[in-house]
Amino acid sequence: MARYTGAVCRQCRREGKKLFLKGERCFTDKCSVSRRAYAPGQHGQGRKKNSEYGLQLRAKQMTKRYYGVLESQFRHYYELAEKKEGKTGEALLAILESRLDNTVYKLGWASSHAEARQLVSHGHFTVNGRKVNIPSYLTKPGDVISIAEGSRSSVKFKAIFEANASRPVPKYLEVNNDTFEGKVVAVAKREEIALAVDETLIVELYSK
Repeated sequence: MARYTGAVCRQCRREGKKLFLKGERCFTDKCSVSRRAYAPGQHGQGRKKNSEYGLQLRAKQMTKRYYGVLESQFRHYYELAEKKEGKTGEALLAILESRLDNTVYKLGWASSHAEARQLVSHGHFTVNGRKVNIPSYLTKPGDVISIAEGSRSSVKFKAIFEANASRPVPKYLEVNNDTFEGKVVAVAKREEIALAVDETLIVELYSK
């Protein structure tokens, strides 16, 4: 499965804002965006003048990078969103939020999307009692996500719980760390999605 393997801090710097791709590091003074608030590369500190297309492209790239998906998969999600009722941009973000790796991250069971994707791939979670090791699996309201029994007492998860104890959980999810279970209670609404992007720019880009 193809995925980006380069330095993730470069992605945040390119978008000019924190995408929280490095977990706890993003909340410290070591964050690259805080230290070097300009785009990477030889011309990163040059003057920038974004065209309409440039703004649309940046919105799409930032969203792809935040959720850790590549172009073909992102385009597939957009096509799914077009078939749903309501605003296509909001439907697109709701689909991305429903990915299992994102759900695991938002439940506080991983410190970053990348870590969540790795944990899912290694078979640490079940959905409705069945092991699912596909990060792109789309959850739906009513689904119960659990940490696999063999993983619950691991040092890894104890450290994750301690590190993310104070991180808020979105309203469309419920979590009970005592029972190692989380539940999807609703489809994510736009105001519950933390990503600061204008999704209408993505719709405009793909509508051309």
